[in-house]
Formats: sequence, C-alpha cells, structure tokens
Amino acid sequence: MAGRALGCRSRLPTISRQKARPIRTRFAPSPTGPLHLGHAYSAMLAFDLAKAMGASFLLRIEDIDQSRARPEWESLIQEDLAWLGLSWPTPVLRQSEHLADYQSALEQLWHRGLLYPCTCKRRDILNAMSAPQEGAEPPMGPDGLIYPGICRPDHAPRGAFPSGAVLRLDMARALAQLGGGDIHFEETGLNAGEQRIGAADIVEQIGDIVLCRKDMGTSYHLSVVVDDAAQGITHVVRGEDLQSATFIHVVLQSLLDLPQPVYRHHRLIRDDSGKRLAKRDDAKAIRLYREAGHSPADVRHMVGL
Repeated sequence: MAGRALGCRSRLPTISRQKARPIRTRFAPSPTGPLHLGHAYSAMLAFDLAKAMGASFLLRIEDIDQSRARPEWESLIQEDLAWLGLSWPTPVLRQSEHLADYQSALEQLWHRGLLYPCTCKRRDILNAMSAPQEGAEPPMGPDGLIYPGICRPDHAPRGAFPSGAVLRLDMARALAQLGGGDIHFEETGLNAGEQRIGAADIVEQIGDIVLCRKDMGTSYHLSVVVDDAAQGITHVVRGEDLQSATFIHVVLQSLLDLPQPVYRHHRLIRDDSGKRLAKRDDAKAIRLYREAGHSPADVRHMVGL
C-alpha cells in the first residue's frame, strides 16, 4: 500500500524518505507500575531477536499519560531490564518530550478532512448503541467500544485545528482516501503470514478510533506509529492482545506515508488461573523476583525462554 506524501513537519519528512534502514527492535513500556513476567518475556524476545540479527534494541518510555506516569516507575523499569541482561543506547526516547510531533501528524490529518471533534462520554456511546440481546456485551474493537458515529459530521470539518479537543479518525473517509482496498501486514509470530482485512470490515469492527485524547494531546495508536517511524523500528515485538490493533497502525502508516515494520506478536504470560498478567499483579513483579534471590536465568525459565 502506498500512502500519500504529505509534506510532514518535524521528524516525519526524514522518516518517510528513508530507503535503506538498519534493523531495529524496541521495548516500549509505560511507567505506570512495575514490570511483571509478561513484560520481561516481551522485552527479552525483542532483545534476543535483535541480538540474533545483529540489530539494535531500543528502549522507549511511553509516558503520554502524565496523570499516571511516575519517574520512580521509569527508574525501576530500567533497573529491572538491566538486571535481566538487556542493554540499549541512550538517551531514551520519552513520548512526553515529543508532543509536537504528534501534533504535527494530527494537523496533517485534520487538514485532509479525516478528523472530527467528539464530545461523547462512554454513557453516551452505550445509550446510542442498538439494544443488544439480553446478557450480550456491547460491540468492542481494539480501541474499546466501537463508536456509533454520534459526532461524525456529514461533511469533513474545515477551519483551524481545534486544540484541546478529543479527535476521532473518520475511518470510512480515511480508507476511501487510501483507495478503499484491503489493509494488510506481515505477521512473523502467532498466526504467521499475511494478515488482511477488508475496508468495510475495518469500519464495522474497528470504527472511528480516538487519535487525540483531551488530557494527552495524542493517543496510543497515533504516538506508537509516529515513534516507530521516528526511531526507524523495523521489527515490532509485542503481545497477541495488540494484533488486531495493528490494522489501525497500518492505516495510520499509510495515511502519514510512514514505513511499515514487520510484526511479531507473541503469546501472553498468564497466572495460574489463566488470566493475563497486569501491572496490578504485583506478585509477579520482576522487582520481587530480584529481591527473592532469583537470577535472570530463572526468569527466562519461568516464561519459557
């Protein structure tokens, strides 16, 4: 798929014109809690892949949620990763220091008529949805509730970029600008092979995602795409829970004329009951294994490496 050249500002123009890029992987945690075994598994997979290919491994701190990010958590993340035997070049990219780059990408999409302001609360979205069958859950996509289009305008918004607003991507309009064809990417991990979805299915199963949150000035989906391109990431290693979101990222890469990495989604590390680990599961925190006298080799064994 070829995206449209946009005359990007800031970091983006250099990225889109790169031809031969060195191979790079990354690990991109949020400093909102301690790393657990699932994080260790993902980080070590990315590091091992880079080492096997003679490539670079980068650490990125995804701290756009400043209401939850804490310097002490970032310090602990780096301590845990170093203890596991991982290394990376410095300085580390922090998303909070690159908000202007996300703003630049948003302005490009806005002036192409692909974004619109949204004032809906979660309750508004639930109320606007067709009544599901009794006991059925509301339709969910990789960005949460599939937005029913309450605030979507009939015509593309015009005028100055609306700072401080929640902005959604008009997915149908965006896909039309890309030619209306299938969206696809190469998967090298679980379900290896080309992953493909039709434009109509993206509109129905993903919908108009939020690209700018009022309290962040960006969103995970937008910032991860801009950052991967800015850092020249060629191979993305992450959990299978993000595999469906990759279609969102491919759409954004195409719209912004950014290179598409190779994706490797891996199994999730779960607790004894089969539930995936979360940061609130402090019992699985790497820090506690360190304090209990375990070795990095022990952690590798625990996660099946």
